[in-house]
Amino acid sequence: MKKYFILFFLTTLLPGCDDKKLTPNELVIEYYDAFNSSDFTRITTVIADSITIVEGEYIMSYSQKSFHEQFKWDSIFQPSYKIVELENQNSQIIATVASNSKRYEFLKNNPLTCRYKISFNSDKITKLEVLECLDADWNVWQKERDSLINWVNANHPELDGFIHDLTMNGAINYLEVIQLYEERQDAL
Repeated sequence: MKKYFILFFLTTLLPGCDDKKLTPNELVIEYYDAFNSSDFTRITTVIADSITIVEGEYIMSYSQKSFHEQFKWDSIFQPSYKIVELENQNSQIIATVASNSKRYEFLKNNPLTCRYKISFNSDKITKLEVLECLDADWNVWQKERDSLINWVNANHPELDGFIHDLTMNGAINYLEVIQLYEERQDAL
């Protein structure tokens, strides 16, 4: 019986002693480190049960499960994130983050460096709001995106809709479209 008590103590009580409360800066660093290592389990430790992403007029609320789908979509483009600056502002963090990905590369906005206002509740990230993208050229982005969409509609209509399909399969199709488009460009 004594052996079982010691085993119970070691497996249930001692691991709890290592739990330390992360600061908001540490939460943000862990969030992006987890994205860089493609470890969604780590992400779930720093985000709340629901998280809201705000990009301009678009407000997207996610449960952890639906955020996992967004994570899978994003991971297909093999992104990397580098925190450029963290600034404490009241109870929020303003994070400047440079991100690279195959999608941004095609859209000729690689890296894409944006400032985010990150909000917290109960020591978890609850909201990321894009404040501005410092080096973005949205005209070039739109031109490249529209050129790709028009080419797909004319040459591969079976892949139409890839741009709005935010599933993992949609991202795979997006990369396939980019590859087909670039192969066509190389052949010219």
